[in-house]
Amino acid sequence: MDLVRTLIWWFYKDLKVYKLDPHPRRARALRARFDRIFKRDTGYILLDRLLARLHQRKAELLRVLDRPEIPLHTNGSENDIRSWVTKRKISGGTVSEAGKAARDAMLGLLKTCAKLDVCFYRFLGDRFAVPGAPGIPSLPDLVRLAAA
Repeated sequence: MDLVRTLIWWFYKDLKVYKLDPHPRRARALRARFDRIFKRDTGYILLDRLLARLHQRKAELLRVLDRPEIPLHTNGSENDIRSWVTKRKISGGTVSEAGKAARDAMLGLLKTCAKLDVCFYRFLGDRFAVPGAPGIPSLPDLVRLAAA
């Protein structure tokens, strides 16, 4: 079991290196190495089943070989929902569907503003036409500006 764990972590490390300098020949080698690791018979039934299940998802798990710009992990996505989960645990959730929709919309805007380096309260002030609030471009314009 320790050998399989080590092989998987080495493979992950090499995927991170690949992202920095992708090459078709290296991608082929990594695909073949994936097969050697995840088609392995360890003698442990549960581990063998897990490896087989992961091997069935090969195309999805190795998408980075075709698109090196995508992340290897979901930490960013998990972080996006963390504040919602914390709020839900503290408050016990929402009472109505409208409350849930409002909470989800506001948290989505909050996260989007943070990613675009825009003050959330200034954004709200502009959208609610608060007197003296600074003007903030529309979200599509902000996204375009951030991408440029």
